[in-house]
Amino acid sequence: MGLVLGALSAAGSAFSDTWKEYFYCDAIPADTICVKAHKKVRGFSSNHGDDNIISDGSVIAIADGQCMVIVSQGQVIDLSAQPGEYKYDSSTEPSLFTGPLGEGLKNIFQQIGHRFQFGGQPAEDQRVYYFNTKEIPGMKYGTASPVPFRVVDARAGMDLDIDVKAFGEYSIKVTDPILFYTNVCANVEDAYHVADIEGQLRTELLTALQPAFAKIGASGVRYSEIPAHTQELADALNAELSKKWKDLRGIEIVSFGVSSISASEEDEQMIKQMQRDAAYKDPSLAAAALVGAQTQAMKDAAKNANGAAMGFVGMNAAGAAGGINANALYQQAAASPSAAPQAPAQDGTWTCPKCGTVNTGKFCGNCGEKKPE
Repeated sequence: MGLVLGALSAAGSAFSDTWKEYFYCDAIPADTICVKAHKKVRGFSSNHGDDNIISDGSVIAIADGQCMVIVSQGQVIDLSAQPGEYKYDSSTEPSLFTGPLGEGLKNIFQQIGHRFQFGGQPAEDQRVYYFNTKEIPGMKYGTASPVPFRVVDARAGMDLDIDVKAFGEYSIKVTDPILFYTNVCANVEDAYHVADIEGQLRTELLTALQPAFAKIGASGVRYSEIPAHTQELADALNAELSKKWKDLRGIEIVSFGVSSISASEEDEQMIKQMQRDAAYKDPSLAAAALVGAQTQAMKDAAKNANGAAMGFVGMNAAGAAGGINANALYQQAAASPSAAPQAPAQDGTWTCPKCGTVNTGKFCGNCGEKKPE
């Protein structure tokens, strides 16, 4: 059982005057994955419109963004993802016009192990299904419970897990209609909608978010930067979901959008404090922060005429209690400057090993030490 692709011309289809039955599908809505074909019957056809019988000579039309699948007795026997009009011929072998879906479909077809007897009697139940092979957008997700996210910041010495909540939308695409039909929607009577499987996909997606977030976090990406790394997140999710989605159902994630991602207030404050503490390891930054705090305290004290003196006393007492003052921090920073590069030695000069004086003669001009041999 196979298909013969008709040549199109300005006059129309090569089969326009010969078809008995005509299978077609209107534009498939974005919320629909698979629909059963409609059939038109010419007046002279002996088949009075049984949608589950395909007569020899029937024409099957395929539009862009569609993959047509012929099913006999519940098994896929042929398909085409290449737009055009095809004439059905039960005496030929399967055609498998894979079109943009690629040669991989032929391998799947062979793995399923169907065998055909060419030229035999027509089966009792034959159906034509159309699959939506365009990108299906608007799949919503949201984490009802927080999802762990690994925060790595080498500068601040952080490697810890926090809880984040995220929501947004993603899109999918059917890349293998044979797998989807065989394992998901076999023999559907009318149409198979996104809503029929969306809940299951959402649950599996949220389960895969945790290891996907772990991969993104391990690379040093902060949780607040995730909206700028959605492609990496989509790749990570596809890797996590490949067995359940691609290999079992023939679907993949095309894009993954993050509308919002946030950590708990406690975790956010903890991260900010750790980053602030890491910054204050630099004495200059710590001194600047202390001066800023003291300046603010002076301004606050000046606003309160009755308590100004007490404000200054409190400020000085706080500094003394901490054992730290800005001058000490600045002196500490000045005492440990970055090592200056040594000036290259000039030709003919040598340094006295006894007193460190640079000389040019055979004896040290400072202590009289002889130049080392």
